[in-house]
Amino acid sequence: MLHMLGAVVPVPYPSWLNPADNTWQITAATFVGLMSLPALAVLYASIVPKKWAVNIMAMMFAGFSLVLIAWVLWSYKMGFGATSIGSGVKGGVQTQLSGVGWVKHFFDNFVGRPGGITNATGEEGQAVSAANTAIPFHFSTSSLAYFQFVFAAITPLLFMGSVVGRIKFSAWCLLVPLWSTFVYGVDAFLLWGGGYLAQEGALDFSGGYVIHMSAGVSGFVAAWVLGPRLLRDRQHALPNNLVMAGVGAGILWLGWNGFNGGDPYYAGASMAAAVVNTNLATGAGVLGWMALDGLFSKTKKPTFLGGVNGMICGLVGITPCAGWVNGRGAIYVGLICTGLVWVAWNYLSKVRPFSKVDDALGVVYTHGMAGLTGGLLLGIFGDPNMLEYGCGHLDVAGQVVNTSQSVYAASAGKCVPFSVSGLMYTGSAHQLWEQARAAVWVIFWSALVTFILMKLIGLVLRGLRYSDEVLEVGDLAIHDEEAFPQTIGSFAMVGMDIGSSSPSSSSRQSSEEVSPPDERT
Repeated sequence: MLHMLGAVVPVPYPSWLNPADNTWQITAATFVGLMSLPALAVLYASIVPKKWAVNIMAMMFAGFSLVLIAWVLWSYKMGFGATSIGSGVKGGVQTQLSGVGWVKHFFDNFVGRPGGITNATGEEGQAVSAANTAIPFHFSTSSLAYFQFVFAAITPLLFMGSVVGRIKFSAWCLLVPLWSTFVYGVDAFLLWGGGYLAQEGALDFSGGYVIHMSAGVSGFVAAWVLGPRLLRDRQHALPNNLVMAGVGAGILWLGWNGFNGGDPYYAGASMAAAVVNTNLATGAGVLGWMALDGLFSKTKKPTFLGGVNGMICGLVGITPCAGWVNGRGAIYVGLICTGLVWVAWNYLSKVRPFSKVDDALGVVYTHGMAGLTGGLLLGIFGDPNMLEYGCGHLDVAGQVVNTSQSVYAASAGKCVPFSVSGLMYTGSAHQLWEQARAAVWVIFWSALVTFILMKLIGLVLRGLRYSDEVLEVGDLAIHDEEAFPQTIGSFAMVGMDIGSSSPSSSSRQSSEEVSPPDERT
């Protein structure tokens, strides 16, 4: 940055910017963005009855956009700002290292101060946050903010799978920015932004707690408040296009390379290890679920959707520990998370309270339970030899230099490389304890605030869900569009006669006819 006449002028190619790190951060962010649009939109829209496909896509695109606007105007600094509301973190530095009671320590490091990042300095200045003080950030605030935005965006989109098929579009558009502010912003700062839980030693590599467990819990609570789908929709919840579901699932899997590979914040060895571990856990999850289906399900047949569930379990389970476990640990994480979720999906779902809540796509299982399990397994399989940040020297611009093995060995006595020491390697359960404490908080806060927000939005809108008459029709009644319209002509618009700019009464009447219960949608 240059100071000219008292003003701060951004430098296009500053000395602190590392081109490799900056390029990878934006590339990883784009991968994660593709996980939402189109991957999750296509996956969710393809595994529900066809009358809800447009509704899902509309809520996906609207939710993504709402989080983006809120993120740059106030939410980013709540989760990753350099200063907390209580100044427990100030200028990216922790100020309460000792001599402070836990209550004051907690609330002074609870959430960052809200604020925008839309001016020139906010976009082109060097990223500063208590999220990572081991090495200065080698890119601008824009790179960090956009990378963290796509994480913030996908979280409510994940738990949309719990409430699909009955929530009002207007209620969704109110819930997303409010939830992102009061749930995601708080949890992100506490665990990632240098807040209380991070200072206490709790860890979450890339969002097993902040994203997936929070989404699972919030979706479950929102589904409970909202009430179940129509009985017919629950009894005939058949996918409308498994091929497109495979496309969405495939993009989701490979997009996760950016999800976990981008969180070391640097294009180094830890990044590559995190990517490999992500894929190992995912492959183990796919094979594990299919094997369990083939051996123990009622039909004794492996299923594609079962494989997708296993894929998600592996991806979610490895997320909190991707760069801190070795390859063998990653396989263990994928298998254990998948096995536990398979049992919960097939048996726990029949027990209260799970049997009484209509979590439409089972988000509480594949995301909530898998995220919790993966976070706890970090306390067991964390390998102290898997270094995220090592020792070396920084030049005046903050770039890491002189990291040959001999220099590293000489400097290692003067600093402590960052890694995680799990129970398997050290015999200590300390990290497991910290992971459990953090999990309790995320579950509590996500459930409480989601419940309050749902109730308040219901009061404002005089109801959270559509009438049964609207729910019987679905997309056409809500959006005046259909994913698979019954029209004449290859290029006919939804519900419109060829050559007409308005819906025809005949096409609308035929579109609104309720399909028979035994139709395979």
